[in-house]
Amino acid sequence: MEFEIDDDRDRVDRDVLWEFLSTKAYWGRFRDRARVERQLVGAWRVVGAYRKADGAMVGYARAVSDGEAQAYLADVFVVEEARGHGVGKALVHAMIEEGPGPSFRWMLHTLDAHDLYRPFGFAEPDGTYLERKGQMADRHGDEV
Repeated sequence: MEFEIDDDRDRVDRDVLWEFLSTKAYWGRFRDRARVERQLVGAWRVVGAYRKADGAMVGYARAVSDGEAQAYLADVFVVEEARGHGVGKALVHAMIEEGPGPSFRWMLHTLDAHDLYRPFGFAEPDGTYLERKGQMADRHGDEV
């Protein structure tokens, strides 16, 4: 499958985004559609993956950042039919290596896909990282 990566947030298919986060993402099911829309609009950066054949969105990632030194990677997903084609790797690469934040300290929370993130330098936190878990984190593993 051929795909392209684009950081134009206006191109994001909000229906695909909502459908995935509300039904397939263990970390996103607690959100309502209004919150998902606010997070898209308010994100520091979003990156989508689109099938070249028809332009359908097959993957997504968003980031929250101070725009200076650190960023939080969130909502990375690839729709099931596009998995195994390098879409996830391309999304993460575009977000953290090709965008305006390659020198940032990047953070994320995830229960799975550690092998996707490790080649990009993600590892268990060191002694400089503290975290206060929120109420949603206790129930869903992610509060963003």
